[in-house]
Amino acid sequence: MKAARILEYSKPLVLDDVPVPEVQPDEVMVQVRACGMCRSDVQLVDGYFRSYGDIPMPITPGHEITGVVRQLGELVSKSSTIQEGDHVVVAPGWGDGTCRHCLVGNTHICPNVRWPGFGLYGGFAEFIPVPARYVIKVDQRLKFEELAPLTDAGVTPYRGLKKLRDAGALAADRVLGIFGIGGLGGYAVQYAKLLGGGATVVAFARNAEKLAVATEYGADHVINVMDKSQADVVRELKQATGQGELDAIIDCAGAPQMMQLAFSLLSISGHYVDVGLVGDRIDIPLFPRVSREQTFHGSFWGNNLDLSEIMALAAQGKIRHTIQTIEFDQINEHIDRLRQGEIVGRAVIKF
Repeated sequence: MKAARILEYSKPLVLDDVPVPEVQPDEVMVQVRACGMCRSDVQLVDGYFRSYGDIPMPITPGHEITGVVRQLGELVSKSSTIQEGDHVVVAPGWGDGTCRHCLVGNTHICPNVRWPGFGLYGGFAEFIPVPARYVIKVDQRLKFEELAPLTDAGVTPYRGLKKLRDAGALAADRVLGIFGIGGLGGYAVQYAKLLGGGATVVAFARNAEKLAVATEYGADHVINVMDKSQADVVRELKQATGQGELDAIIDCAGAPQMMQLAFSLLSISGHYVDVGLVGDRIDIPLFPRVSREQTFHGSFWGNNLDLSEIMALAAQGKIRHTIQTIEFDQINEHIDRLRQGEIVGRAVIKF
């Protein structure tokens, strides 16, 4: 099978022919039909995650995976409703099944978690073996290139918005800020309108083309923060919404400078959820966080329930996409484009 693999950090992926892996008794073999390209793939190539864990080489990136079931493991064929030929998406976060997080369904934060695309097997290859409990059957009418990004770019902001909703941060008299309108932010705008309880949605970004996507997807206001001071942004926000602060924020970028700006706009008792990882560290004043009783939520990817809900919304035609499909041999070119922030929406490899 064709596979694009990391053999050395900070080097282009090696496009190669490698043996098709074997299926274990509790696994299914998925023929990858599409795989989204994520900024995390760039960070993986560039060694960002090395300080957080050792991943043996070779690594096959690609974690936004959808395809067709081509083989069932011995145990799966006896007990599962999954059949050969089913269209599926691959859920992230393969937990050990025994820790307290797995037992309540949050396998993606299991301390012994495994991730497709962060080891030997990933979606930048034509086949991937997957534990059967981590594939979700999907409507065959849905396009593979639109399904693939939903397994990360789609589900990650969805979980983050649910956290804001469940914390009581969203309501008709609230203003929600969405920072970063890239692969995740376009979906975040749509979920904000679905889950926001009538909250006013304001999108913040540095790119006019990306802000145009936010407007198309329902943002009530957009603010371009390129080369603007905090006072400039406050002035525009107040003109747009009648207030110069944000009651809730979902940050889809996680860039240090953008986070400093966002925190400066957060209201008293405001809630901030971060799902982005462009940077690695932030420097923000502590006193306003305490004195204004603000809450910061980490939100990482999503679990099977989150992804199943996303698949239901997609089947109902409630999710729109900004996608460009690419060929296998264009992977390295688009890794570079991701690194430069040039891709609007999501690039998807289509096999």
